[in-house]
Amino acid sequence: MQFGIFSVGDITTDPTTGRAPSEAERLKAVVTIAEKVEEVGLDVFALGEHHNPPFFTSSPTTTLGYIAARTSRLQLSTATTLITTNDPVKIAEDYAMLQHLAGGRVDLMMGRGNTGPVYPWFGKDIRTGIELAVENYALLHRLWTEDVVDWSGKFRTPLQGFTSTPRPLDGVAPFVWHGSIRSPEIAEQAAYYGDGFFHNHIFWPKEHTQRMVEFYRRRFEHYGHGAADQAIVGLGGQVFMRKNSQDAVKEFRPYFDNAPVYGHGPSLEDFSRETPLTVGSPQQVIDRTLGFRDYVGDYQRQLFLIDHAGLPLKTVLEQLDLLGEEVVPVLRREFAALKPAHVPDAPTHASRVAAAGGAKDSTVHGAGDDVTGQAREEAQVR
Repeated sequence: MQFGIFSVGDITTDPTTGRAPSEAERLKAVVTIAEKVEEVGLDVFALGEHHNPPFFTSSPTTTLGYIAARTSRLQLSTATTLITTNDPVKIAEDYAMLQHLAGGRVDLMMGRGNTGPVYPWFGKDIRTGIELAVENYALLHRLWTEDVVDWSGKFRTPLQGFTSTPRPLDGVAPFVWHGSIRSPEIAEQAAYYGDGFFHNHIFWPKEHTQRMVEFYRRRFEHYGHGAADQAIVGLGGQVFMRKNSQDAVKEFRPYFDNAPVYGHGPSLEDFSRETPLTVGSPQQVIDRTLGFRDYVGDYQRQLFLIDHAGLPLKTVLEQLDLLGEEVVPVLRREFAALKPAHVPDAPTHASRVAAAGGAKDSTVHGAGDDVTGQAREEAQVR
């Protein structure tokens, strides 16, 4: 099972000091956090995509590419790649390029995001969000699995004889997780392709998460990818820890009370009771996280949100020390002991290359020659 961190990349005022970091400070902090994730022995660092304040994460590939050069083992992912407002051709190119540069340590989490105005900013209509997600991913999937693509659809110009470059590393595209909090259509999409399904698992009660994951598992089996309990599931989670649970609650309360999303709403105690938010000791985080299996079954990836709401970098790094030293080693051991042998591990580039029969050079030489030749002939005609 993979454990890691996901960041939404918010720039939020620290309610205890009244100071907000600059974009430059926050960017550097995220790189430091990612390096620390690898240092303490976690597996994954995932970064969101937003195009509006108070976020800085408009270009995840740039940031993840930089992190890839500063790490050696860490799996890099997006916490959301906006499949609705990004051109699938550009996604295919950018993430294949990142996959090459990172030596295969890349996967994606496709999503629609939670910022309505982003649609018109990129010339899209939010009312067609689900249709965009379905059509754009269908094209992206073909761009990564077919060398030459002829395509026409509703939301972008047609493609004729198009080859996306670079081709996926070793002939195997990055693994895709489809992330959704509330849309069964996205769980259906993940199941149809045999991809992973990631439930954010932060703001909703466990019954909602259970329904979404169960639906995805049933449809995964329906499409013939394996038994329902072999479907690839990831969960989010939100924690804040101190050695003493009372200290954790006292320290985190002002951040919770003023957080941009849930601040000035339910109390910390009510929110912790109704959602998976865990504020307390490392043992409380262990117990709560192990309990996720009770309602979603065996799953492959657990990501924690720990760097939001204005928490200072020093505090975030302390949270990572606690995760790496006291929490994740226990979770690894306990989840591994419970997992049946037929339930797969989280997909990696190496495991997917092996399943495909080994690595192959997927470079397409001929397509470029044809395009060059065609351009030369057109120039001569003109």
